[in-house]
Amino acid sequence: MECNLKFFEDTLLYMDIASFIGIISGLSLIISAIFIGGDIYNFINVPGLMIVFGGTLATTLITFQFRDVFAAFKAAYFVFSKDKEDPNDAVATMIRLSRISRSQGLLNLATIKTGSLFLKKACGLLSDGSSEEVIRAALTTEIQSLQMRHFIVQDVFRKMGIYAPAFGMLGTLIGLVQMLSKLQDPANIGPAMATALLTTFYGSLLSTLFFLPIAGKLRSRTVLEIIHLEIIREGAISIINNNNPMIIYEKLSSFISSKLRKPMNQMDKNR
Repeated sequence: MECNLKFFEDTLLYMDIASFIGIISGLSLIISAIFIGGDIYNFINVPGLMIVFGGTLATTLITFQFRDVFAAFKAAYFVFSKDKEDPNDAVATMIRLSRISRSQGLLNLATIKTGSLFLKKACGLLSDGSSEEVIRAALTTEIQSLQMRHFIVQDVFRKMGIYAPAFGMLGTLIGLVQMLSKLQDPANIGPAMATALLTTFYGSLLSTLFFLPIAGKLRSRTVLEIIHLEIIREGAISIINNNNPMIIYEKLSSFISSKLRKPMNQMDKNR
C-alpha cells in the first residue's frame, strides 16, 4: 500500500498538472454517468476491446515504422511527466553567455557545460568564429529537422484518433451481423445490440479522451520547444554581433508574452 501511494505521489509530482486534471476529470465524469445509468459491467466487452485496441495498433504499425510508433509513445510519456521549459531561462542563459563572450572571449564558450545539444552546437559555432549566415543556417536547419521529427510523432496519435472510431464502427458491424444471425431468439437481441454498440463507444472514447488530446499536447509542447530554440538561435546571432546584454534581453524577450516576461534584473540574479 505504501509503495502504491508513493508511486501515485511521484506521478502527480512529475506529471503535467493540466493533463492530470483533464484525464482524471474526463474518466470520472464518464464512469459516474455509467454508474448512475446502470451497471458498469454492461460496458465491459473483451471482443470489442480486442477489435478496437488490436485493430488500431495494427493499422498504426502498417502506417508508420515501428521506431516511429515507439518514439511516439515514449514522447507521450515524457510530455505528460516532464515539466515545461521556461523560455525566460533560455533568455537568461543567452545573456549569461554574452557576458562570458564579452569578458573572456568567444573561445571560452566551447567549455560551457550544458545538457542541451542545440545550445552546445550554438556555443561550438560561436567559439569557432562562424559568421552570422553560417550560424543562422546551421541552427535553422536543426530547428526544421526537429519540427519534422515531432510532426511524425504527433501524426501517430492523430492517425490513431482516426483509426479508433473506424474500428469501433467495424466492431459494431460485426456485432450487428452476429445479432441478425440470432433473430429467431428475441431474448438475445437486446444484449447483442448492446455489445455491438460498445465497440463504437470504445473507439470514440479512445479517440476523444486519449489519442487526439495527446496529439494536441505534443503539438503545444513542440511550439514551446521551437520558441526555446529560436531564442537560443537569435541569442547566438546577437552574441556574434557583439550586442550588449540589454540589447540581447530586449531582442529575446520579444519571444515571450509580456505577462510571462521576467525583467532584466531577475535575469541577472540567475547568473
